[in-house]
Amino acid sequence: DGMNVLFIVVDDLRPVLGCYGDTIVKSPNIDQLASQSVVFNNAYAQQAVCAPSRVSFLTGRRPDTTRLYDFYSYWRVHAGNYSTMPQYFKENGYTTLSVGKVFHPGVSSNHSDDYPFSWSIPPFHPSTEKYENDKTCRGKDGRLYANLVCPVDVTEMPGGTLPDIQTTEEAIRLLNVMKTKKQRFFLAVGYHKPHIPLRYPQEFLKLYPLENITLAPDPWVPEKLPSVAYNPWTDIRQRDDVKALNVSFPYGPLPDDFQRLIRQSYYAAVSYLDMQVGLLLNALDDAGLSSSTMVVFTADHGWSLGEHGEWAKYSNFDVATRVPLMFYVPGMTTSSAGGGERVFRYLDPFSHPLGLVPQGRSEKMVELVSLFSTLAELAGLQVPPACPETSLHVALCTEGASIVPYFKSSEGKVQKKKEGGCDDANRCYSEEHVAFSQYPRPADTPQWNSDKPKLKDIRIMGYSMRTVDYRYTVWVRFNPNNFSADFGDVHAGELYMMKSDPNQDYNIYNNTLHG
Repeated sequence: DGMNVLFIVVDDLRPVLGCYGDTIVKSPNIDQLASQSVVFNNAYAQQAVCAPSRVSFLTGRRPDTTRLYDFYSYWRVHAGNYSTMPQYFKENGYTTLSVGKVFHPGVSSNHSDDYPFSWSIPPFHPSTEKYENDKTCRGKDGRLYANLVCPVDVTEMPGGTLPDIQTTEEAIRLLNVMKTKKQRFFLAVGYHKPHIPLRYPQEFLKLYPLENITLAPDPWVPEKLPSVAYNPWTDIRQRDDVKALNVSFPYGPLPDDFQRLIRQSYYAAVSYLDMQVGLLLNALDDAGLSSSTMVVFTADHGWSLGEHGEWAKYSNFDVATRVPLMFYVPGMTTSSAGGGERVFRYLDPFSHPLGLVPQGRSEKMVELVSLFSTLAELAGLQVPPACPETSLHVALCTEGASIVPYFKSSEGKVQKKKEGGCDDANRCYSEEHVAFSQYPRPADTPQWNSDKPKLKDIRIMGYSMRTVDYRYTVWVRFNPNNFSADFGDVHAGELYMMKSDPNQDYNIYNNTLHG
């Protein structure tokens, strides 16, 4: 009880990490965190795009309750005055701090990252964030471009640094301030990479020789993929290097050699991120806080690296919705660290330490919407009650039950329901664990705004459920004026059986055998 919280959220990070069994990516620091944590192997975001996902897990409500499917509304005004996870910690005596990209900046967090409701002091944004989309990538001709693939010499960058480096420095500064002041804290740190542009220190390319980089296992558009399910990756088409390829809309494909370059740079950006996480956790150790601070590590959603002929997020597939999720809780996931014992030694990604295995691994299907109640329970705060079916007028409740019960039973069968029913805050799980995601579309076929339709243009909502055995999605008529879905009007469906089709390439929705 009364532990500090270090909450690390990464932009667009799918679980390409050593601790998730990836054999290419070098992520020694995140793997080291995993070796002291319980790691969830099947964790899913509720919508595979930044603002809706973040508002969902920070409020503990699903997108149909936050009513945010795009970037252009603030839930407190547009839906209901919902309490957020940091706000709840703040109201319970914590100093709450935001560094980097935690809430999605802009309208969806009231141009203030929801300050002062969620945070004790104004959130920190790196000063070099504003150059993210500028022409800072040196081309072969020596000129500068706004490219997708953008390894850089950091000394040539504006300010001689990069946003995530600045974020790490500020987070470390705040850890030391909190230590000196002896204040309980909830510190949220949001990293930008591997979000596009894939702009990172060029030395990280050395870790990934191009000849070792393969294409996605399924780089084609699946034959039975409904057109409404496809996302045409318009954001990467706007980058100078992709634009120069003159790829046809909407299906492409990108040339194989360029696909390899994107995959190589995504991995390099992940190793650059890993270095930042390593420096941050090492500083937590240096400050003597690693035995009194729980660490949560996750991402807002994944990112397709050519699977299904798709790039970026904006879909309901696992590559877009599945995220890393791990919890380090001193004394719970590890025996409590003794005085001065180092838990998080900084590991240099360039010296290839052996991969470390997670302390505990859970195969349970879990959702990011459960973070609020889970962190409250781990910190010894009262777990917010479960929301009633419509909760627009309820300030404090959650639509995701705590997943703390899964920490202990890393493996094995679903625990039997407690005798005599169960308290509603931890609504009994049915035997089958399900993770729900959803994605809006403006039309049945790919349009220029299919990836990010504005609310007024949404006509179809794809509701998707993922169990151990399958992913099932229905694309139904949606009315943006009253936020209603009509499940009687199904435009298309998808069904993938995980055992025989782990990459979700063979849609058997119309196969009568599976009626």
